[in-house]
Amino acid sequence: MAPSQSPIRIVVLISGSGSNLQAIIDACQAQQINGHIAAVISNKADAYGLTRASNAGIETKVLSHKEFANRDDYDTALAQLIDSFSPDLVVLAGFMRILTPDLVQKFKGKMLNIHPSLLPKYQGLNTHQRAIDAKDAEHGASVHFVTEELDGGPVIVQARVTILADDTADTLAQRVHEQEHVIYPLVVKWFSEHRLTMEAEHAVLDNQVLPAHGADYQ
Repeated sequence: MAPSQSPIRIVVLISGSGSNLQAIIDACQAQQINGHIAAVISNKADAYGLTRASNAGIETKVLSHKEFANRDDYDTALAQLIDSFSPDLVVLAGFMRILTPDLVQKFKGKMLNIHPSLLPKYQGLNTHQRAIDAKDAEHGASVHFVTEELDGGPVIVQARVTILADDTADTLAQRVHEQEHVIYPLVVKWFSEHRLTMEAEHAVLDNQVLPAHGADYQ
């Protein structure tokens, strides 16, 4: 990474506890990421992730979807709020809303999401139980660029977790979360070092188009 590259500004969107947010905060504080979190935005005022952000001295904003008549109006306001912090990167960290195409297009190529499955398997919710019910040998998490297709953007990296015979959705989720806290800061680090881009619906790392499952990890 060239010393002349300026630190990136990151905006993180959350709805809940913010454990992935915490992993990224920690990586920024450890200077593993060439950037800082400019703001954390939540659609829920009681999201614990807001406390995590405040504890780290990060500005927080709450924009409740309940105050808007429809998704389009909410996402228009959300886009304006995100824009007000001039981010280089927008990180979805447990933001439990389906985004409108206009919002996705606005931040295309600089919006990331993490999903608890080995995409393209198990888009949507209840992924851990679905993997167990399908008797899969392994499960995991994927970090991907956000596109208009729900959980369908180009995969950047995946972490794989072996499904044990006695796993429940909760025990499996716990091990997947541990991996999420490793791979999400890693991808943000790559982006902050200008090594990661999205080009023609593909994720590109170090000028190489990544395969469908993303970069090799572990």
